[in-house]
Amino acid sequence: MSVSWAPPMRPQEDMTPMGTLHQGTMIEILLVEDNPDDAALTMDALQEGRVRNNVTVIEDGESAVAFLRREGPYASAPRPDLILLDLHLPRKSGLEVLTEIKQDPSLRRIPVVIMTGSDDEQDRLEAYNRYVNCYVTKPIDLDQFIRVVKSIEHFWFSIVKLAA
Repeated sequence: MSVSWAPPMRPQEDMTPMGTLHQGTMIEILLVEDNPDDAALTMDALQEGRVRNNVTVIEDGESAVAFLRREGPYASAPRPDLILLDLHLPRKSGLEVLTEIKQDPSLRRIPVVIMTGSDDEQDRLEAYNRYVNCYVTKPIDLDQFIRVVKSIEHFWFSIVKLAA
């Protein structure tokens, strides 16, 4: 199952400052998360952000890969500007999805942020060995969780210059 959400359009003056790549355009975010509560919290935090975005939620690893490759029911899926990826997913783990993304020349430049409840050193090392762009442990505290999601959005779309 996938869910898409986009906030209402905001006036241009509310859209600054933003990274130059996406100034004035809709940001596509793929959220791969099997926990509905975490997905809802993440979407709420992104809704409150200053960057106009469209979030697609995919609940398992196999469907995430199909979405990225535009296979089957995802033939017209948008190319994400950022992927927020959980580690512990059904059907294909987040690390397996990450490996497929980074081995595919057409996908490897999309930034991937692991967002997981795992603070295990081995998980972090394995994610970085597979070329994750960033590894974030989900905070348990609700307010801190929202701040973390907003800081990810701010960093990737206001500070970093992404490849087109």
